[in-house]
Amino acid sequence: MRLFVALALPENLAEQLERMCSGLPGANWVPPENFHLTLRFIGACDGHEAGDLDAALSTVKAAPFDLSLTGLGQFGEGRRTRSVWAGTQPSDELSALQSRVERVVQTAGFEPESRKFHPHVTLARFGSSPGGKLRTYFAQHALFRTLPFRVTEFHLYSSELGKGPPMYRREATYPLESLEA
Repeated sequence: MRLFVALALPENLAEQLERMCSGLPGANWVPPENFHLTLRFIGACDGHEAGDLDAALSTVKAAPFDLSLTGLGQFGEGRRTRSVWAGTQPSDELSALQSRVERVVQTAGFEPESRKFHPHVTLARFGSSPGGKLRTYFAQHALFRTLPFRVTEFHLYSSELGKGPPMYRREATYPLESLEA
């Protein structure tokens, strides 16, 4: 089982992102039902490890918060462009939630994440370079920004790879609750 921890996006936000999913040759666009913001990729694990992870994630405490998506970017350069993504407005609350998730994932026995957290929603992946169209795409969407949406929970997902886009299934939901006593 391949697992990851993520925030789901509201349907209206997914629809807004979907409208930007065109115009790049060679792009493998992410279907709107797969849009998410990964807090921590776990990878392959067995049922016992998944149970330990679920128990650890259920201990995460954080208050609900508002988040906005803003700006577009890419991972990789030139011919090595791997993906295009929508970023987030800087958020101390999101960073704190991700840190708490990382801490309990390690407590559950998983290795620390080696990459710095870079909050984003992947829009497209590439098998080959999009060429000069990428600059045009970024120019067309330079003013991208969403209204804030309320984050009230995070999720544990499993992913199944096969032909076509991965299939994601929500395995568990963890509510965010006010930290006030």
